[in-house]
Amino acid sequence: MADFIVFKNVHKSFDDHHVLKGINLTVFTGETIVILGGSGAGKSVLLRLINGLLRPNRGHIYVEGYDITEFSEEELIPIRTTVGMVFQGGALFDSLTVFENVAYALREHTQMTEKEIAQRVRKMLRLVGLENAEEMMPSDLSGGMMKRVSLARSLAIEPKGLLYDEPTTGLDPIIAKKINTMIRNLQKILGVTSIVVTHDIKSAFTVADRIALLYKGKIHFVGTVEETRTTDDPIVQEFIES
Repeated sequence: MADFIVFKNVHKSFDDHHVLKGINLTVFTGETIVILGGSGAGKSVLLRLINGLLRPNRGHIYVEGYDITEFSEEELIPIRTTVGMVFQGGALFDSLTVFENVAYALREHTQMTEKEIAQRVRKMLRLVGLENAEEMMPSDLSGGMMKRVSLARSLAIEPKGLLYDEPTTGLDPIIAKKINTMIRNLQKILGVTSIVVTHDIKSAFTVADRIALLYKGKIHFVGTVEETRTTDDPIVQEFIES
């Protein structure tokens, strides 16, 4: 299986707070890997390092073989279209309709015609079950709908990978289940490589091919769902049973 994203001895500090203390992790093409960890462990920091929203203090990050550690903002543009980000709160533009939110990146980063953009937007909204929401404003959307619009926007530019930051946080169990099912289906339908950051154990076991535990600034454990469930590692056991 080919390597899609590789972390090699990655460190990240904020002033005197050393958050990541030598991350080593490989994400394989086509898999869904879940990063588990407690609050403040650095899970979201890990995601933001992948698309250059943050820079490591030390170490290297490779995306499809390219070392992006020293990339300029201009060089990062194709990386950010290769690896899309689904933000925790949706991060939609309040003044734009659902259609315009999904179309935004296509207008910014492609040479598509307006007709082609409209076709792509409608296709993506159908994919996330929001084909009737084109003219709605973000203020009219529920939390689950906002996350699905954010997902449609990320998918519109046809990324090879998606980064999910706490995709089920704040959602009721029924909507959370729908989001989890959507993540799995997108992997099957589109072959998208996904990195999902969460503290929700049930969600992790539902969507993951592999699970990594971030603990005290390092990747403490990596394994399949079954290996995670059955490991005798006391730190993993404590986390999944808490």
